[in-house]
Amino acid sequence: MAASELYTKYARVWIPDPEEVWKSAELTKDYKQGDTVLHLQLEDGSDLQHKLDPNTKTLPHLRNPDILVGENDLTALSYLHEPAVLHNLKVRFIDSKLIYTYCGIVLVAINPYETLPIYGTDIINAYSGQNMGDMDPHIFAVAEEAYKQMARDERNQSIIVSGESGAGKTVSAKYAMRYFATVSGSASEANVEEKVLASNPIMEAIGNAKTTRNDNSSRFGKYIEIGFDKRFHIIGANMRTYLLEKSRVVFQADEERNYHIFYQLCASSRLPEFKALKLGTANDFHYTKQGRNPVIDGVNDAKEMCTTRSAFSLLGITELYQMGLFQVLAAILHLGNVEVKDRDSDSSIIPPNNNHLMVFCDLMGVAYQDMSHWLCHRKLKTATETYIKPVPRLQAVNARDALAKHIYAKLFTWIVEHINQALHSTSKQHSFIGVLDIYGFETFEINSFEQFCINYANEKLQQQFNMHVFKLEQEEYMKEQIPWTLIDFYDNQPCINLIEAKMGILDLLDEECRMPKGSDDSWAQKLYNTHLKTCGLFEKPRMSNRAFIIQHFADKVEYQCEGFLEKNKDTVNEEQIHVLKASKKFDLLVELFQDEEKVTSPTGAGPPTGGRTRLSVKPDKGKSVQASKEHKKTVGLQFRNSLQLLMETLNATTPHYVRCIKPNDYKFAFTFDPKRAVQQLRACGVLETIRISAAGFPSRWTYQEFFSRYRVLMKQKDVQSDKKMTCKNVLEKLVQDPDKYQFGKTKIFFRAGQVAYLEKLRADKLRAACIRIQKTIRCWLARKKYLRVKRAAITIQTHVRGHQARCLATFLRRTRAAIVIQKYQRMYVQRTRYQRMQAAALAVQCILRAYVARQQYKALLREHKAIIIQKMVRGWLARQWYQRSLEAVVYLQCCVRRMRARRELKKLKIEARSVEHYKKLNIGMENKIMQLQRRIDEQNKENRTLSERLSSTESTHAAESERTRRELTRLRGAEDEARNSANRVASLQEELERLKVELQSTQKEKKAIEDWAQTYQDEMEQMISELKEQNHLLKNEKNDLNRLIQEQGQQWTEKMQRALKEETSQLESDLNEERSRYQNLLTEHLRLEEKYDDLKEEMTLTMNVPKPGHRRTDSAHSSNESEYTYESEEGSRGMEDVTKGALDMALVLKLQKRVSELEQEKQGLQNELDRREEQFQRARARDDEQHKKARSAELEYESLKRQELESENKKLRHDLSEMRQSLMGSVGASSAAPGSPAYKVLLDQLNASTEELEVRKEEVLILRSQLVSQKEAMQHKDEKETMTDSLHYVEDVQKLTDAKEISQAYMGLKDTNRLLELQLQSQRRSHEAEMEALRGELQTVKEENHRQQQLLAQNLQLPPEARIEASLQHEITRLTNENLDLLEQLEKQDKTVRKLKKQLKVFAKKISDLEGGQIENVSPGQMADEPMHPVNIPRREKDFQGMLEYKKEDELKLVKNLILELKPRGVAVNLIPGLPAYILFMCLRHADYLNDDQKVRSLLTSVINSIKKILKKRGDDFETVSFWLANTCRFLHCLKQYSGDEQFMKYNTPKQNDHCLSNFDLAEYRQVLSDLAIQIYQQLIKCMENILQPMIVSGMLEHETIQGVSGVKPTGLRKRTSSIADEGTYTLDSILRQLSSFHATMCQHGTDPELIKQVVKQQFYIIGAVTLNNLLLRKDMCSWSKGMQIRYNVSQLEEWLRDKNLMVCGAKETLEPLIQAAQLLQVKKKTDEDAEAICSMCNTLTTAQIVKVLNLYTPVNAFEERVSVTFIRTIQNRLRDRKESPQLLLDTKTIYPVTFPFSPSSLALETIQIPSSLSLGFLTRV
Repeated sequence: MAASELYTKYARVWIPDPEEVWKSAELTKDYKQGDTVLHLQLEDGSDLQHKLDPNTKTLPHLRNPDILVGENDLTALSYLHEPAVLHNLKVRFIDSKLIYTYCGIVLVAINPYETLPIYGTDIINAYSGQNMGDMDPHIFAVAEEAYKQMARDERNQSIIVSGESGAGKTVSAKYAMRYFATVSGSASEANVEEKVLASNPIMEAIGNAKTTRNDNSSRFGKYIEIGFDKRFHIIGANMRTYLLEKSRVVFQADEERNYHIFYQLCASSRLPEFKALKLGTANDFHYTKQGRNPVIDGVNDAKEMCTTRSAFSLLGITELYQMGLFQVLAAILHLGNVEVKDRDSDSSIIPPNNNHLMVFCDLMGVAYQDMSHWLCHRKLKTATETYIKPVPRLQAVNARDALAKHIYAKLFTWIVEHINQALHSTSKQHSFIGVLDIYGFETFEINSFEQFCINYANEKLQQQFNMHVFKLEQEEYMKEQIPWTLIDFYDNQPCINLIEAKMGILDLLDEECRMPKGSDDSWAQKLYNTHLKTCGLFEKPRMSNRAFIIQHFADKVEYQCEGFLEKNKDTVNEEQIHVLKASKKFDLLVELFQDEEKVTSPTGAGPPTGGRTRLSVKPDKGKSVQASKEHKKTVGLQFRNSLQLLMETLNATTPHYVRCIKPNDYKFAFTFDPKRAVQQLRACGVLETIRISAAGFPSRWTYQEFFSRYRVLMKQKDVQSDKKMTCKNVLEKLVQDPDKYQFGKTKIFFRAGQVAYLEKLRADKLRAACIRIQKTIRCWLARKKYLRVKRAAITIQTHVRGHQARCLATFLRRTRAAIVIQKYQRMYVQRTRYQRMQAAALAVQCILRAYVARQQYKALLREHKAIIIQKMVRGWLARQWYQRSLEAVVYLQCCVRRMRARRELKKLKIEARSVEHYKKLNIGMENKIMQLQRRIDEQNKENRTLSERLSSTESTHAAESERTRRELTRLRGAEDEARNSANRVASLQEELERLKVELQSTQKEKKAIEDWAQTYQDEMEQMISELKEQNHLLKNEKNDLNRLIQEQGQQWTEKMQRALKEETSQLESDLNEERSRYQNLLTEHLRLEEKYDDLKEEMTLTMNVPKPGHRRTDSAHSSNESEYTYESEEGSRGMEDVTKGALDMALVLKLQKRVSELEQEKQGLQNELDRREEQFQRARARDDEQHKKARSAELEYESLKRQELESENKKLRHDLSEMRQSLMGSVGASSAAPGSPAYKVLLDQLNASTEELEVRKEEVLILRSQLVSQKEAMQHKDEKETMTDSLHYVEDVQKLTDAKEISQAYMGLKDTNRLLELQLQSQRRSHEAEMEALRGELQTVKEENHRQQQLLAQNLQLPPEARIEASLQHEITRLTNENLDLLEQLEKQDKTVRKLKKQLKVFAKKISDLEGGQIENVSPGQMADEPMHPVNIPRREKDFQGMLEYKKEDELKLVKNLILELKPRGVAVNLIPGLPAYILFMCLRHADYLNDDQKVRSLLTSVINSIKKILKKRGDDFETVSFWLANTCRFLHCLKQYSGDEQFMKYNTPKQNDHCLSNFDLAEYRQVLSDLAIQIYQQLIKCMENILQPMIVSGMLEHETIQGVSGVKPTGLRKRTSSIADEGTYTLDSILRQLSSFHATMCQHGTDPELIKQVVKQQFYIIGAVTLNNLLLRKDMCSWSKGMQIRYNVSQLEEWLRDKNLMVCGAKETLEPLIQAAQLLQVKKKTDEDAEAICSMCNTLTTAQIVKVLNLYTPVNAFEERVSVTFIRTIQNRLRDRKESPQLLLDTKTIYPVTFPFSPSSLALETIQIPSSLSLGFLTRV
């Protein structure tokens, strides 16, 4: 394809950038052939002119479409180049928080520097059994692929984990091993997988350290082989180590640490067992403080020490050896603190009594003098003599450090050997999976011998990787029959030859080490002379003569020659080793150096035992002859040999690659540094994989996927029935260059960039279609808008014209109205004027007439007043004498009355004060108020008396006034006589004045008395009003208190109801939890039983020679096991009993102990469950009994009980009399005749029963009398307490005098008053209830009387014949009612009779046993003369009773035909549902009827064991399991229905009640059957899950139910399961058909409807959980279109529920998380309102699940948008307060606790017919 077609305007490209490595830009102008500049616009909006290379004319890399960004596999990208890979990794890591990405066969893992919840057991279970391409990238997917290929291809596998320090290699390897340990498990009880995982903390402690790049950096390489047996269970492991960094023991750079074990040891130094080591903190030792940072944030070294010690113990390293290891480590620390001082320039000395050296020698058990001497001296050997030469201080310090390194290397090797011994298996290893955790390519500022070896190993691994990738590409091309053209790829063999070939770098290094005076400088000159001009990969630095540069596959690395020879020799002073070996107190030290004679040499390197070395894995252990040569090997040679062995191992396995990437150097969580990432991508070979893939046809599509994705580019005529030909024809039209694609057998291969071109065409086609749709819709919308505007304009015109017309009409109406108004206004003006003038005239006339009248009135008034004056003067003169005479009398009367009034006033005041005081004392008391009211009435009476006296006084005063007036008249007569005397007149005038004064005083006193009376009356009225007001307040307070009491009572009632409801719900939840836990224990018990049986079978098969022996019953065996053995099993069981002596009984005893423990746990849980149920029942009973009257209920109960016992007694007497008669009537020489021993015993038993009944009757009568007397005593006591309380109350009130006591008494009286009111209210309520009951009875009696009167009246009106008939009819009705009541009593008596009959049968059995004993004691002669026979009570023949009789020897045949050989698909299809259960129960009824407990027990045990056996044999057949689940439940329901318990009998018919079991209580066996039903239910769920599991993901997620909604995206090298429905692919219809099949099968077998609902709920939970888990682990499924598909699929499931009438079973609720996840994929995800809506909608999803779905959301088409990081953070902030489990996936193994509600059968047992097909002819109907 021409560049002009791709580099067009708006095309996006990648350009180099010094900061971001690559930067995205967009073309603003089309590129034309020959242009030297590209016009670009960066993402920040700035313009840029990118100049092309004038020589190569290379165009910048094109950017992939956004739809391809973030893919799981980098090979799915259309453009495969470095910027595309880098951008895809960055988007997945930063935006989606995904750390794993596929790159072909490589898994790229980026270290998040944060703990992620993606490694739990639920994730392991989700990846187990899945194809590698079907799930999102994960280390578990790689581990599962390796495990699956090992099992499928029977070829060993390897997982190669590489990367820089800090990239996460160790963690990845650890998770891979954890996956193998979890998925495979161990084949024995040795828990090998736990030991394999336990080796990790040990190796991390002794081999990992903190560096500047990583807090837990592995400073060695390791290859762990995990061994598997033929069943692919872990049986053992083996570990090889490579190139331990010994120099870290004695030196650490800044911000780094020594190995973790030293700091763990120092942190635990205070422990008692470590006191002898004399340790301190890490800062106290030279070897641990050089990095100046001994602490790692978030790491507790003391806690890690406990973990390390636990791992040592688990791997079998004893406490003694552990303390020895810690002793060696402590000695190394003390050795580092040994201070060496200069003696002179050529010698050194250790000061005497050096504390640290003394501690070292004490810990190592060596002599202080020897060690101090050889630390400062060395021995030189010549051909003839040996010299001891002192060494200078620097050499002595180096020798000390070399000794410390050597000791640590030996210790490291010893620990690895013992770990391998602990992980070694005695079983034969069938295959293995190797996990290689090795250092990646390293380059630092100063690179030395360690970096050289590491990069050499990576060159070898890269070569192997390139060859493997090339091989896979070639196989893929050959498989698809694509013409293979040789692809040029980078081969690093020249670099490897430069290092390891003859005269290579290592060869020259070994040669220089053998030279006596070899040095680093001379070795560097040899390198320059040999390779500088001959090899292009070798260079010399310009500014140095002691360094060299090698061009590795990843980058150029400059190595410093200083130290190469010393590190390659690894020299250690031999005399120091001899001193250590001479230790006699420290056995571990001797064991460490026991092979030192073979390994200690001038080079200091040698192979430890077991194929390991302290630096690297040594070659295989050779013969003793080769030992002298073996110790001459240098470190480089050993490393080369071990690396060669490793490559041979890897080449013999199928490799899997994990490349770990370090995103930044600062350990920041989810921070991506492009520069560092590109360096590592180049170094680890990922880009090389991309380059190899891009060189050929990297994009590959199946024909079906291509057709589904690009069908939009086809025309209808291009579509043919053969999709392969269709794709060929379309591609020839779309892509003109045939070299851009190739057609394989099943796939189409595309060159790089072709998929992007096709995506561009598809997007353009869809965009054109969208534009056309938009154009049409916009036209339609515009036309609708135009028509709407047109209609609106016409409407507006209509309304405007109407408005104008209405305005004209209004104007005309207003004009006419104005004229009318003017007319009436003018009329009003004239009329007003006239009325005003008329009023004025009338007013003038009125005034004149009034004036004349007033003048006449005044004249008359003056005359009248003159007459009055005369009258008054005359009267005054007469009164003057009267007043003077009356004054004395009145004065005396006033004095007397005043004295009396004052006394009365004083008395009244005293009374008033006493009333007020009494009122204050007794406020609130109604009785006192009544007394005050009475006193007020008395005062009113006295007031009325005073008023009467006052009126009589006034009348007297009037009489006196009249008398005085008469006297005054008489005196007037004498006035004339007095006129003549002036002196008398004057005296009379004085007397008159005096009388006036007296009269005025009298009037004042009268007025004062009246005022006092009025005041008193007002005070009384005020007092009365206050008392009334206070009384009103008291009444209000009383009402408020009553209302408050009622409200509190109601609140307490509601509170109690709520508490009861909460307690009930809590008890129910606890019950469900206990039930679930109990059922899980049953499952575990069943699993152990099956494992126990399997082990017994294996042991039986392993033993060929049977030996005679006795079979012993296991005491710890479950009580559910059978005591009956089948004949077919006797041989095998005998064999296993015979061979018990030769077996390993430890495992059997362990299993037996475990089974017994489970039985005890089961019993304990059952007891706890019973206790909880009893507590629940008691709580409910207590709540119900609170509203009942206990005493009356007990009395009524005892009365009914007495009546019942009397009726039972009568019935029993009647039965006894009948039995006596029947016994007396029997004839013959029977042993049951009267007078026989059996007859006497029976009569004695019956008489004893009669006496016992009489005693019980008397006890009931006594109890009744006691209860009655107790009730009367309680009532009398209550009355007495009430009277006593009232008397005490009166006395206390009388005694109280003090104010404080009165107030306290008042409060107490107030409380007493409230209590009395409460009692009064309760008594009133009870009285009202009794009155209501009496009224009801009275009303009933009245109604009955009225009805009788009506009947009587009607009968009287009828003729005599009709009257007699009506009377008879009425009498019949009455008798019928009485008969019904008697029938109820009869039923109760029948129950009692059945119980007594059971007792009689027990007595009869005892009698028969007694007779049997007597017969044994009788002599043979007596037996011949007097034969004894059992008691034979004749019985009346009855009809068929629903029982089946069988012989004891036919039990095996019954179980065999009815259980073991019955096939649900065959004979059982045409049977009545539950027929086997009915038949078994009918046989059980007959055994119960015969009272044969052995037969009952044998039958039940045989049935239970047979069901277990058939389920174990055909447990994977759903129909078989469903059939026996239905029959087991029916058998359990029959045992309940016919048990005789009232709670079950109330559902029966009278005939069914007659068929109840009469002799045995099988409640324990009901529990056993219930447990069996639970086990069958769980087996049914597992069977159903195994059938549904393969269908769920394909049908619910992958299959497109709505065709065309979602397109297929490119998937890269690891193809996913196709979403197109091919043959054999499961669809949603497959799931629905399977569900319908399950439902039909269960209905056909007669499964209870409630149980079917529980099964369906479990089915839907499995479907929802599996679908949601896969959705959360598959990025390609999280899209808008997939959400629509899921919602449609869920709606189909709901429709299925609706069709089956199962909507109320709770199955729909189990799909709610899946529904919400689908809705989350479809809703808008942009604004804060959207976030709020999502938080409120997704209430059943956890926060982790919501965030995971949002992170995984991927657009399928270019029109969709990704979810922004800001929006996801908003969701997280809003959901921060949720309290929920952090678990991401749902537990698909969860099984809801099952219950078996009682379901009685309406089928009559006597009507059941046994089909002949069952071959049960030996059964006899009874």
